[in-house]
Amino acid sequence: MPRASSPPRHPEVEIDGLLPHPATGRLFPSPVPPGTGWPGDPATAETPIARTAAQVRRLAGRDRLDTRLSLDELGARVSVCRACPRLVEWREEVAETKRASYAGEPYWGRPIPGFGSTTPSILIVGLAPAANGANRTGRVFTGDRSGDWLFASLHRVGLATQGTSVHAADGLELIDTRMVATVRCAPPQNKPTTRERDTCSPWIEAELRLLAEHVTVVVALGAIGWDATLRSYAALGWQVARPKPRFGHGVEATLVGEGRSVTLLGCYHPSQQNTFTGRLTEAMLDGVLARAAGLRETATD
Repeated sequence: MPRASSPPRHPEVEIDGLLPHPATGRLFPSPVPPGTGWPGDPATAETPIARTAAQVRRLAGRDRLDTRLSLDELGARVSVCRACPRLVEWREEVAETKRASYAGEPYWGRPIPGFGSTTPSILIVGLAPAANGANRTGRVFTGDRSGDWLFASLHRVGLATQGTSVHAADGLELIDTRMVATVRCAPPQNKPTTRERDTCSPWIEAELRLLAEHVTVVVALGAIGWDATLRSYAALGWQVARPKPRFGHGVEATLVGEGRSVTLLGCYHPSQQNTFTGRLTEAMLDGVLARAAGLRETATD
């Protein structure tokens, strides 16, 4: 599949360590501080920062007034989290050193919040941001080859307004769909540790809690996305079949809770390892996403 074309680049002029955003031309350091104007940045300089697993649990739950977090505030708190030292070091090292092909632009270098509809029927659960993809652009699946495949397929089945996504200011919108990552920071070798996964899990649980009344279909990309979905719904008190449903491409399972049900669909992750080897084809990816779109239509009839 051909790679999405890159946007016109601004002159690669570095001023006092700042580089221009490829869409807006505004200057930023790498990593990008919260509240400095990056497209789609949900945080401000006052957003509370989780620095430990206990603080993640507290900030992903309820505040001192016991009021429910909004989705926007949850995304803001996700985007400044510093609870996993190894992941913080890696994401910022990548942001500072940069891949040669992106040396003239700033890197986001922070955790990635969810992206898409705030009342989605379809939720897509991935693994983690790519070091030079979402860790660079600040938007999940944006700017890497996995995203090229995923957004093109979403567009073909009517769930995205365009088939390419190159940066967080390119105008892409998802249709009744939202994307989240199981682990919100780019991990070395794309492999978070079990402890890192567990530390990050309150974020996805909190997001699911806010979205549960809307979601009717979850598409899990890969076994890690599948297991994270099952764990997260179980943490919210939903019933999951026993024995635990096994992941597979095109496999379906039903989750029940809050007087309603959700269909969980398994899909091979659109990683280069899967797409280059033919384990995942465009037709296979389209098939699962079209099934999700069809279930969404049935649920809204």
